[in-house]
Amino acid sequence: MFANLLQLITGRPPVDYERSFVREVRVRRPYPRNQRTEKLILAGWLFILAKSFLMIWLVDRYHVPINADWVIVPTVAFALVCTAAYFFLRD
Repeated sequence: MFANLLQLITGRPPVDYERSFVREVRVRRPYPRNQRTEKLILAGWLFILAKSFLMIWLVDRYHVPINADWVIVPTVAFALVCTAAYFFLRD
């Protein structure tokens, strides 16, 4: 702030005045989505859905003394992380 005030008072441009301007702007377009990868992610989610229903049915059918959520919740959580990484970190 004080440096700009001194320049205003003295009326001289700073030494690197010419270097402070933008010389070039590059606009990068996002990479197009890979249809094969998106179909693979969709297939993975369908397998996770089938696995979840199968786990619930198997635990109820064979009276296994665990909660099916111990298998389902980590699977869905890691799948969410992977899906979010693909869609939000695509650079």
